[in-house]
Amino acid sequence: MKLEAAMFVRLRRLAPVLDDMLSAGEVEHADQAVGLESLAQLCSQLFDAYHDHFPVEIAQARADAFESQ
Repeated sequence: MKLEAAMFVRLRRLAPVLDDMLSAGEVEHADQAVGLESLAQLCSQLFDAYHDHFPVEIAQARADAFESQ
């Protein structure tokens, strides 16, 4: 599924927030927490869009993940 240009730009803008948190191993500042919230919302929107197009694949991926636990 190809990303829309606006979604791609928003993800690019938020990527450093995630990188900073992964490097530090913690959320150090309130602005990082806000960025993380924005990133979570974008991820949820992407998942919903992908699920709408590929529900069978999502169901299979969930089943595979459950089996591997």
